[in-house]
Amino acid sequence: MALYRVAGEGFERVAETTFLQEKLQERQDLQRLLRADITVLGDDLMVVTQEFGEWEDSNRRIDLLCLDRDARLVVVEIKRTDDGGHMELQAIRYAAMVSGMTFDQLAAAHARYISGDHPMAEAALLSFLGWENETEGALSDEVRIILVAGNFSREITTAVLWLNKQGLDIQCFRMKPHRLGSEVLVDIQQLIPLPEAADYETKLKAQRQEEKRVQSARREIFSRFWGQLIERSRHRTQVVANRTPSNDHWLTGRIGKGGFDFNFVLNQHESSVECYISFGRGRSDDALAAFHRLEAQKQEIEAVFGGELLWQDLPGKLGCRISSPRMEGGWRTAEESWPDLQERLIDAMVRLENALKAPIMALKV
Repeated sequence: MALYRVAGEGFERVAETTFLQEKLQERQDLQRLLRADITVLGDDLMVVTQEFGEWEDSNRRIDLLCLDRDARLVVVEIKRTDDGGHMELQAIRYAAMVSGMTFDQLAAAHARYISGDHPMAEAALLSFLGWENETEGALSDEVRIILVAGNFSREITTAVLWLNKQGLDIQCFRMKPHRLGSEVLVDIQQLIPLPEAADYETKLKAQRQEEKRVQSARREIFSRFWGQLIERSRHRTQVVANRTPSNDHWLTGRIGKGGFDFNFVLNQHESSVECYISFGRGRSDDALAAFHRLEAQKQEIEAVFGGELLWQDLPGKLGCRISSPRMEGGWRTAEESWPDLQERLIDAMVRLENALKAPIMALKV
């Protein structure tokens, strides 16, 4: 966006320039100016040190290492170019490198930066954080990233937007120099996330993190439930005896003939067992033909199973399904009730296997 000065009855555009034209360097000038007043990037920041590179097997250095009031380290990477180069990748490496820093290491780095002793640096950090002592809190392992450049390429902005959706916290600030007579003015704008959308982005990120937490907890439930069911079923059926616990709401087994999957299915409050018939893409007609040949034996099959089955030809799908009636109990069932539910599922699978195995093995497909 252009910068204007009020001139008489109108506006006079202030000429844009570049840091290169103004002979302003990244380290000697831009880094020095931001170090002197980091609040232009956020009033919750404290500069801990500059040119930080205290790690083995690397000669790379962080332009500015900062701290925010939530005890998160903040990596500030500065470029004077109009495309930003590959600064986002560089900053991510730096963030990973400092993510395990301790408060004592941070105080030591700050002491060297201010040319003071360790107690003085520690006191400055504690005062900024509002802690009485270092045991009152702990540095977060979440590291923020701030990218500062004359401008950003589409590659960088696209990457940053995607990385933020994955849970990272990256801000992009554009510093655009202008010349007004003998003075150089710098227009500093936050491009990502847009300031007016920051609250929304924060809420959206929190929502995504909660969704991931719930999904992770659900996968853990499935894994433990299926692990117990596999062990419990081995003395009664070999359908899933050699399977590993699944993280999904189903567990697939085999009876020795391709195209016929025997599945345990666990929904929120209900569960079932099924035989899913599919020979892959392009062979849906073969699956339907096998289904109909089994359906022609429905009366005999259901007699062996000991009850009615649900026969679904699933029009438009790759396969067909023969399943047991839904039974009460699912992945939301209290863990102390799992053994009963698992026994009922195993019993249903044994009966389904007994009812379908011989007719399936007799099919020519």
